Amino acid sequence: MFTGIIAEQGQVLSVERDGNTSAIVRLHAPASTEGLALGGSIAVNGVCLTATAIDGKEFSVDVMGETLVRSTIGELTAGDSVNLERCVPAGGRLDGHVVQGHVDGVGVLLEREPQGNWERLRFGVPANLARYIAEKGSIAIDGVSLTVTAVSPAAEQEPWFEVGLIPTTLAETGLGTKTAGSRVNLEVDVLAKYTERLLAFRDAGAPAGSGEAAIAGGAK
Repeated sequence: MFTGIIAEQGQVLSVERDGNTSAIVRLHAPASTEGLALGGSIAVNGVCLTATAIDGKEFSVDVMGETLVRSTIGELTAGDSVNLERCVPAGGRLDGHVVQGHVDGVGVLLEREPQGNWERLRFGVPANLARYIAEKGSIAIDGVSLTVTAVSPAAEQEPWFEVGLIPTTLAETGLGTKTAGSRVNLEVDVLAKYTERLLAFRDAGAPAGSGEAAIAGGAK
């Protein structure tokens, strides 16, 4: 699990792709490699990946086809900067919100507007994700935990949402350099997805607690 608090911006050193089926990405990340063990989890632009090789201040991750298709990881090239976060240790502070590193889709930066020392950013969002995004709710953009400040009406054909970025976020994450048209990884609040799933079962008439009842019945 992650919290959406970026530890550093790493640099992509190389990307070895095997078509759309897999890829190996090698990154330079001095802070993130300290104490990182083989098999350790690390979020790269919000995508939970596993360290498969470590060499000093560099590490590599294997990326499967599903991740290449569902996120912007497949668009990375040597020289790109990426947001990095190590998984939160048990008992660690949850400074952002619960982030799984499971990207739900890709959004597009539509516009950004300076507001004094901070900026307002508006992102276009896939229609199938818009229902999970609520004003004052949480969202992870390229792994950065942010609060939604505005959303489009429910009937909007091209849904969008907005966030505000403070100077620290602008300076220490890749969101500070994104321009209109930039694509970003989005992870919506997992609680919203589970709530929808539970309601779908209720509306379908699925028996509540049927699994527990079956177990209890079998134990008699």
